[in-house]
Amino acid sequence: MTTGDRLITLWSLLPFVIRGVWERLFIGSAKGWVLVGKQVSVRYAGYLQAGSDLIIEDYAEINARSSRKIILGNRVTIGKYAIIRPGNLYGGEMGEGLKVGNHSNIGPYCYIGCSGYIEIGNHVMISPRVSIYAENHVFTDHTQTIKSQGVVRKKVIIEDDCWIAANSIILAGVTIGKGSVVAAGSVVASDVEPYSVVGGVPARLIKKRLPDS
Repeated sequence: MTTGDRLITLWSLLPFVIRGVWERLFIGSAKGWVLVGKQVSVRYAGYLQAGSDLIIEDYAEINARSSRKIILGNRVTIGKYAIIRPGNLYGGEMGEGLKVGNHSNIGPYCYIGCSGYIEIGNHVMISPRVSIYAENHVFTDHTQTIKSQGVVRKKVIIEDDCWIAANSIILAGVTIGKGSVVAAGSVVASDVEPYSVVGGVPARLIKKRLPDS
């Protein structure tokens, strides 16, 4: 990178730093820099815990009010227009929350519905427009509205070193094993074994990444 490129980068990051200094005053805890893009919304910031070098890009929304908090590791990036939502923004029952490991990212336009608990490991890449849901609506009684029957919460786990490609959907109760790849546009409704490549609707095994598989 040339000296000119470095100066341009530093100048473009300056507003992120200024907004981050302000936002850091309200965050429950943060161990290092917090860089915040324009029009970012962090509600109930006291429930948010961050490691070093948290980056929240433009127009992202985090509702941190949750029983197990929103816990983000070192060098986590939340992409533009991404939404992290453990519960209703206007009150109601508190969701369980989210944990994201070190050096992981949530891509632009992602939706993380952490009403049930969602745990994302280290070095996980979540591409744009991925949706993760940790709850299902109950609809067993046809005499009542689906909305009135509530939800069932189920934990979602994405282990270390996974790549969730663009436009994928991860459904409640799923564990995606270490080192796995979810192909673009997939719907993952069941567990994925470690070092697997899966794809489709619903997602099925395409191949294993291990050399002896």
